[in-house]
Amino acid sequence: NELISDYMQDGMFKDLLTDGIINGGGGGMVFMPNILILFFFISFMEDTGYMARGAFIVDKLMHKIGLHGKSFIPLIMGIGCNVPAIMATRVLENRNNRLLTILINPFMSCSARLPVYLLVAAFFPGHYQPVILLGIYLFGVMMAIVMGKLFKKTLFNKEDAPFVMELPPYRMPTPRTTLRHMWDKTKQYLKKMGGIIMIASVIIWALNYFPVDEKKQQAYEVQREEIMQQFSADQAACDTLLLGLHRQEVAERQATSYIGRIGQGMAPLWTPLGFDWRAGVGILTGVAAKEIVLSTMYILYLGDDTEAETKEEARKKQAALKRELEKYYTPLTAFIFMIFVLLYTPCFAAVIAISREVNWKWGLFVMCYTTILAWVTCYLLKNFLQWFT
Repeated sequence: NELISDYMQDGMFKDLLTDGIINGGGGGMVFMPNILILFFFISFMEDTGYMARGAFIVDKLMHKIGLHGKSFIPLIMGIGCNVPAIMATRVLENRNNRLLTILINPFMSCSARLPVYLLVAAFFPGHYQPVILLGIYLFGVMMAIVMGKLFKKTLFNKEDAPFVMELPPYRMPTPRTTLRHMWDKTKQYLKKMGGIIMIASVIIWALNYFPVDEKKQQAYEVQREEIMQQFSADQAACDTLLLGLHRQEVAERQATSYIGRIGQGMAPLWTPLGFDWRAGVGILTGVAAKEIVLSTMYILYLGDDTEAETKEEARKKQAALKRELEKYYTPLTAFIFMIFVLLYTPCFAAVIAISREVNWKWGLFVMCYTTILAWVTCYLLKNFLQWFT
């Protein structure tokens, strides 16, 4: 990516390669360490005989919420990443139990949502911030339990067969067998999901990039040249003005892009929740990957499209975004935004994983029902909490 950025001429093709294909399509590779670790430990626990015993221990508790003992492992994995967690439901032999586990897995808050939670927690006094973070994870678990019980009584209301399992003897697996199993499953992930993730990422990139207004680009170029000529003797002032102009251009380009226009057109949906169209665009781009929610908000609220290279830079960017957001949002609205990010549709990679593991209809169903649930829950919660503020 750095090689292309340094040696290719600026233009649409360069942006397509860097932002659309490498950063976007390569996003599927982000999950590779999770998936390798997941299948390594699953294979190891299966071969040792511990997987069967673990499922047996938690089965009674899981059945109280309509799930199977083996569902415990995919749900725990979902706290790290929903994609390998969905793939981990393969340990469930019963199709209904597997579907039910997949349907509620997105409520296990993945690590990609954490930057948004940290930003929102900063709206509250310091001693409340750990409580807010813990609360959002517990809220996700609660929603998983509620929806699990609801689905069990409606979509999967058949009586479960008694939980009968032969407990294999403990044994020490060979490294060769474990590694072979891990690699076979990882290849299946790459074959099934790599191409579709890249296509989806390029589509999101195109919606962000187009339409291109050449007149505005030329106007900004003229302004840059004027600043450089006028402040040629004062490099510091020149750099500050150029940075401000760049941020203005980035924010305007994002606002006038197709996805920006879609977000503005959907403003009536965001208004009842207390969000403006910029937060709505962040939610829309988060469908591709939850990591993009925060970066989109940096662009739209601050005009900052750079990546922080150090932790100190990241803290400064977060503090600047928080100060800007405080002009538009109360802590209550920020909290509702965090709940929405928790509940609404999982990322493309997770939806694709559901579609591949079951079928595309269930993937589409998860996208729709989680988004509707997120809107209704946030609307009711916002109006309820307003009574106490």
